Amino acid sequence: MSSPLVVSVPDQRLARAIQPLPEGVELHEWDLEGAPPAPHVDLVVAPYIGGTSVLERVAAVTPLLVQGQSIGVDGIADVLPAGVRFANAATVHETATAEIALALALGVLRDLPGSVRDQDRGEWNQHWAPGLADRHAVILGAGGVGNAIADRLTPFEVEVTRVARTARDDERGRVHALSELDSLLPGASLLVVALPLADGTRRLVDAGALAALPDGAAVINVGRGPVVDTDALVAELRSGRLLAGLDVTDPEPLPADHPLWSAPGTLITPHVGGLTRAMLPRMAALVRRQIDRLLAGDEPENIVIGA
Repeated sequence: MSSPLVVSVPDQRLARAIQPLPEGVELHEWDLEGAPPAPHVDLVVAPYIGGTSVLERVAAVTPLLVQGQSIGVDGIADVLPAGVRFANAATVHETATAEIALALALGVLRDLPGSVRDQDRGEWNQHWAPGLADRHAVILGAGGVGNAIADRLTPFEVEVTRVARTARDDERGRVHALSELDSLLPGASLLVVALPLADGTRRLVDAGALAALPDGAAVINVGRGPVVDTDALVAELRSGRLLAGLDVTDPEPLPADHPLWSAPGTLITPHVGGLTRAMLPRMAALVRRQIDRLLAGDEPENIVIGA
């Protein structure tokens, strides 16, 4: 390409991490809050936090591509200017999100919150816990995150069943359809939600689905909060029948007086599944690949809107 490829990134950390850049790239820092750095920007990398709310501002620079820093795309199509292509951050967060899912499962099933409270009080309190081994996990979502979770649960001697919108077979085996979920829930002593928020997934895990789970089952949500009916989950937790580990909630952020905070058998993390030190180098590698593809005139990776 004869003219420079104009790229904007939202902060200095990412600007440094993608260095050195190939010839023919003009780099700017732009968090979408201030004035655009140039009349036209070919590749706009959106901020990680709050990026959705300001995406409409990319219309001023007519980009070839907007690169997000999250896997989820809920709400983006509503604010993205018409004709602009959007790529998500697949390959960046799957491993870290699977880590938090496993941590939450181990945390609630080995009652780590109880041990932390004992530690705070200086009490040596040995007690039995349900444990993770020999459980049957039903994972809702068989994309990058769901598969990464499955790969990590299996060595813990957990039987894994994956569920997605449509049934299929892949290199990991059978993927069941969502239409089969009702028949799978009674045998799920561990339900892991790794679904995006989309048509058909809002409150998919409702009161009926939760009631179908066996006593002592744990619900882990690392997908999107509204996939689970919060009121129904709170009722089950208060009854003591289910456990929960939640990295995402509905609403989010969770208000200080929300009953989820005090629900027994619950471990909550504040949507930090992707927030590890691995994020920056992985995000930088993705941006570099997108730059290389645009310079070569090739199709960018991970196009989820405007393909």
